[in-house]
Amino acid sequence: MLAIDVGGRRIGLAISDPSRTLARPLSTLTVSSAAEGVTRVADEIARLERDDDGLSSIVVGLPVRLDGSRSDETSRVAAFVDALRTRTSLPIVTADERLTSREAESRLSVLEPDWRERKKKLDAAAAAIILQEFLDRGPH
Repeated sequence: MLAIDVGGRRIGLAISDPSRTLARPLSTLTVSSAAEGVTRVADEIARLERDDDGLSSIVVGLPVRLDGSRSDETSRVAAFVDALRTRTSLPIVTADERLTSREAESRLSVLEPDWRERKKKLDAAAAAIILQEFLDRGPH
């Protein structure tokens, strides 16, 4: 499975092991627009399907407010998901991403004292948290 943490300038990617037990950060894409983001993610999906054992599905972190209500970011990510669905036949589901960036920052701060280096890894780490929480919830 592939997880995506969609940001305005950076998109974090994480991938699970074949048994869908463990998630790990994969990469962070720096983009200048939503359209570029969709294109680069679609290219990465195609590469993973070709070079790895393939992908079975995609999980996209959906940003919502702490009370669970939608925000402007929710609509932006929903539009990203809609655009990505036109570029891949893989099933795409969304998952609550509340506080995943904070958790990723906290975890990375233990391992990486330099904030510049943490920033480079933050989005992929957040995607890994989104994916791990999704995997932990049960069979999919």
